[in-house]
Amino acid sequence: MLFSLSLVFLCGLVLGSIFQKIKLPNLLGMLITGIVLGPYVLNLIDPKILMISTDLRQIALVIILTRAGLALDIKDLIKVGRPALLLCFLPACFEIAGMIIIAPKLLGVSILEAAIMGTVVAAVSPAVIVPKMLKLMESRYGTDKSIPQMIMAGASVDDVFVIVLFTSFLGLAKGGEISASSFIKIPVAIILGIVIGIVCGIILNVLFTRYHIRDSAKVIILISIAFLLISLEKALDGIVGFSGLLAVMSMGASLQKNNYEVSKRLSNKFSKLWVCAEVLLFVLVGATVDIKYAVSSGWIAVATLILVLVIRMIGVYICMIKTKLSQKERLFCMLSYIPKATVQAAIGSIPLAMGLSCGKMVLTVAVLAILITAPLGAVLVDASYKKLLKYNP
Repeated sequence: MLFSLSLVFLCGLVLGSIFQKIKLPNLLGMLITGIVLGPYVLNLIDPKILMISTDLRQIALVIILTRAGLALDIKDLIKVGRPALLLCFLPACFEIAGMIIIAPKLLGVSILEAAIMGTVVAAVSPAVIVPKMLKLMESRYGTDKSIPQMIMAGASVDDVFVIVLFTSFLGLAKGGEISASSFIKIPVAIILGIVIGIVCGIILNVLFTRYHIRDSAKVIILISIAFLLISLEKALDGIVGFSGLLAVMSMGASLQKNNYEVSKRLSNKFSKLWVCAEVLLFVLVGATVDIKYAVSSGWIAVATLILVLVIRMIGVYICMIKTKLSQKERLFCMLSYIPKATVQAAIGSIPLAMGLSCGKMVLTVAVLAILITAPLGAVLVDASYKKLLKYNP
């Protein structure tokens, strides 16, 4: 296991830095590292690591979302208002609808199978988007209209919405039926996640104010509570909707609102943790990619994916209607909502494992979504933000 971890970190860092030097996102190098070291090519990653790969990726996601919360000003988010709310679900709805219309004709699947496929690919990746938006906030691009904050918040809630729909459609495919309670889970999960996260942030602020605790210890406390929130989501599964990741982000934002100085210092600490977590996250995402599926899929699956992406971007543009954003800024929002990675890696293989006839095709499209959109979205964001967004000194 130690040998595998050393390969993951060393190769991931080296290839990531090489890609960065040739003006490509370092995550592309890390994804390729995972593909090459993974079980479908060289098979150099210990199976024990692959068995806990989902948990390790979730730890990395917790770190970046905690950091995002610590940097998120709630006042800025409230100022954005309606577009931020629409970004939580409208682009995903457009992409799922696009898949339902296009996939039966191009891929020969049923409408229900197309709906399952749509929910797999519709989730945007906070693991790709959040670090990019944090970078923009730190460099002061688009912050006058709270564009990075809006995209970051929308990307975090988007996953909750899509995963609930995915679970509902799977139940239907297994011979069940979609109940109204399935859809009630969505707002309940969002509201409960935000409320519990805010309460945790308030309690932490009281603790950090009354008692002298080193910043390193505060980081450990924050991470531990974040893990408890994720565990709470699993414990409440089937009882009541609850978004652990949204609670984690809300906890950081609540702490930032009540104690800015502490949140700023902790955010810097989490930035250092992200250096390690980023490598682990994207290399392990790459390790889930079966390149044979991608190669055998042909141009039809690629064309389907591109078409539904275009429909998704139309959905993002509609969210921006009647806002003060310029056409360039709206284009940037559309480009920012392209990347997919973490959710697709987590749920892409479930239909196949359940024995659904569309399982192999769903996995193929999920793999292609990671390979195409994660690097493409990252490249477009990096290449366009200085041209499309205003710098605010």
